[in-house]
Amino acid sequence: MSARRPAVSKAMTARRIYFTDFFAVAPATLEAYGAFNVSLINDLPLFVDPFLLFDSDEQQYRDLHDGIIRYVKFLRDVATEGPISKGLLDHWFLFKEVKQNWLGFSRSGNNGSGLGRDFAKSLHRNLHHVFTNFGAETITRGSHLEKLCLVGGGVGRDHLSDFTTNLIKGFLLDYTQTFARQHVRAEFRKTFTVEKVRFDYDRRRWQRADYELPVFLGDFVLLTPKEILTKDEAWINRPDLLDRFTEICAAVPDSQLRGQINDYFLRRLSEEPTEKERREAAARTAERYPAMLDYYIKDKEDTGEEAHKVSSLKVRETEVQFGENVRRFVDDKLLGTAFYREEPDSFDESLRRVHYLRQVIEDQDGWRIFYIDGQPLRREADVQIMYRLCWYATAYDVNREPNNGRGPVDFKISLGAADKSLVEFKLASNGKLKQNLKHQVEIYAKANATKKTIKCIVYFTETELHKVQQILVDLKLSDRPDIVLIDARVDNKISASNFSTPPA
Repeated sequence: MSARRPAVSKAMTARRIYFTDFFAVAPATLEAYGAFNVSLINDLPLFVDPFLLFDSDEQQYRDLHDGIIRYVKFLRDVATEGPISKGLLDHWFLFKEVKQNWLGFSRSGNNGSGLGRDFAKSLHRNLHHVFTNFGAETITRGSHLEKLCLVGGGVGRDHLSDFTTNLIKGFLLDYTQTFARQHVRAEFRKTFTVEKVRFDYDRRRWQRADYELPVFLGDFVLLTPKEILTKDEAWINRPDLLDRFTEICAAVPDSQLRGQINDYFLRRLSEEPTEKERREAAARTAERYPAMLDYYIKDKEDTGEEAHKVSSLKVRETEVQFGENVRRFVDDKLLGTAFYREEPDSFDESLRRVHYLRQVIEDQDGWRIFYIDGQPLRREADVQIMYRLCWYATAYDVNREPNNGRGPVDFKISLGAADKSLVEFKLASNGKLKQNLKHQVEIYAKANATKKTIKCIVYFTETELHKVQQILVDLKLSDRPDIVLIDARVDNKISASNFSTPPA
């Protein structure tokens, strides 16, 4: 059936941000179902952590993890058979990003990088090396997909997230369809044929299936249970392994192996090693002695209860920052103002929205958006998401990270091919700020055939402000209208004494 959407005014559309807004569902209903209330303007920085499936009290989640492991074992086995055709590599190892869950690392819309052919080739090449004892572990309680991220080889946390989501896509489709049929009106639903839903091990082929799902801008929307989501890093992750390398090494019970690991590690260090050198030596040692990975994973298994607590807090933090605070920001600060009036030039319009955002943050308590439990969230990604939310219900094309061969820029704002402007957001605490101001946006502007650029810098302390001011003086960039400073300090705000955030 075709989806119909009732006519709404621009002001009404502008405040539609989340799943419950667009599909006329009570937030309490979605909360009772256990699903995260995603934004349909842009991805939010959450992802499925496979460890939360492995360590869950719910049998359905443990079954999902078993399904993931079964498929990875299949991939390992075919990888050991030798080279395979391009067609089979694509069918077995290549997966598109599941953008319909509106979660991940994209800062504009829901289009991330996904899993490309390089990932497929890396996966095929490394599986038999990393997972030699996959399914027959003697140190850990079970098998873990996260091993792929613990060694080098081009498999990062974003790849792990996309891969995990692809392998549980059938569950997410069923989960969403059940909710939609019960709580989403028929005119907001549509039947979709979805590829790569279930794997037939007898025929060694992925199968498609039909689902009745919520429809938005011609595509379906997926819901995800909050209890399998986390933020920033999975429970088992490479930075944590490298940070705790010596601690993990000391816990290896085999004294001979422990001695070999220590000797290999120490021989790769200079007399006064830097932190970078130490981490590189740890990484090389873990690759040379893969048993280290198992002892690290065993430690994470033994403290698995903490994983659920940490992930729950991170999901709640995201709900507060991008849910409750953003809702308050749009309702209290933007609606009923001239904010959604548009200027005819992309530079003027981009600059106007930057200045309005600055005014709200500095003078109307908008700074609260960047704080959780009174602490500033110094993340450029959060500022970028806030700016993107301010462009909803606009005739302008607002693209995140257009890559023209010289790297990505935060935003390209355009109204037709001849009218383009670039907007770059940075934190004052960024160690490469001076270099960025001197070179980065100018390079991007040349690549995008436009000289209209805006640089926006957010600072959280007086020290950061002085640092930025000195950089601008050094570069002879003071008092330029296309460089905008935003004061997100809390100590100089009148209402700071009453500052509080919703309880976790």
